[in-house]
Amino acid sequence: MIKFTQASVAGNELEYINDAISKRNLAGDGQYTKRCELLISELLESDSEVLLTPSCTAALEMSALLIGIKEGDEVIIPSYTFVSTANAFLMHGAKVVFVDVDPNTMNIDVELVEQAITNRTRAIVPVHYAGVSCDMGRLMDIAERHNIYVVEDAAQALMARYKGEPVGTKGHLSAFSFHSTKNYTSGGEGGCLVINDATFRDRAHVLREKGTNRRNFIEGTVDKYTWVDKGSSFLMSEIQAAFLLGQLESADKINIDRKSTWNFYFDNLSKENLPFSLPSYTPEIEHNGHMFFIKLEQPQERQLLIKYMKENGVETPFHYVPLHSSPAGLKYASFFGEDRFTTLESSKIVRLPLWFGMTDNEKQKVVETLKAYWL
Repeated sequence: MIKFTQASVAGNELEYINDAISKRNLAGDGQYTKRCELLISELLESDSEVLLTPSCTAALEMSALLIGIKEGDEVIIPSYTFVSTANAFLMHGAKVVFVDVDPNTMNIDVELVEQAITNRTRAIVPVHYAGVSCDMGRLMDIAERHNIYVVEDAAQALMARYKGEPVGTKGHLSAFSFHSTKNYTSGGEGGCLVINDATFRDRAHVLREKGTNRRNFIEGTVDKYTWVDKGSSFLMSEIQAAFLLGQLESADKINIDRKSTWNFYFDNLSKENLPFSLPSYTPEIEHNGHMFFIKLEQPQERQLLIKYMKENGVETPFHYVPLHSSPAGLKYASFFGEDRFTTLESSKIVRLPLWFGMTDNEKQKVVETLKAYWL
């Protein structure tokens, strides 16, 4: 069976894990954490503060605390996303307002965002779906004119670019994921918070250390640390960071490999006149090979195709169920305007296997099996 995704060892991951264990320093904020944070800053070509977290969810939850989300605030997000994008803000009392997607990218429709803003809007949370950037220039312009925050859910987008610039460097805050399904993993769960607005830096360290000023104690500016603010345990372990460092050191190699697979699918499937469409992006978008999906002309055929592919040894799942149609979405959120594309376009999506180290034979089997369903 060709799995839809699988985590891979790309470099020195196992060596670094053994080293971390041998040093008996397994708690967060050790040498491997610091090396990862520095390397992520370099990959983002930014001097922004980077803090490793247990998950992208945790990074989003920290963002909600940092921007002061409170009861009655509104946060604008796309409905076509993972539940964490909504939950991180909902847990602190915000009302979630969903906006329709752009069918070409499945990202939030920037044209509709400004229309959804009210005097209660506290933040916009764009999601860079499939490692494809939203138009952050326009979103930041909207946010600045209305004096609201932008938190980028860049879970899938490390190493992606927009107009030549790394994704995750424009919003006030950005959250990345290192879950085992992502391009770069810390061996299971994992994430990081990128602080592009320096006014959040000091408090972010306090929130991340259970609401204490432990960072000041470590730096020697206080003789003991104490509880000074809200907070939680938002640190990644050193074993996870050790695994992640091996991945990040191989970031270019992984990126090239994944994009090669993406291009193989596109080149081979575009030659056939089959009843589905392929991803098509404008020149300013440079994706990171995170995901390759097709969109069927007939949504009702999706389950039949997925069943056929599985019976022939290839896993091809669909993706999110739009949040606004879920029980929690109906209870805690609202959809602004008309759902023209979110439900319809998401019902057409089928994703193809894509991971670092796929062989030519595996790629070819995916393509041939998919074509054989119709030919």
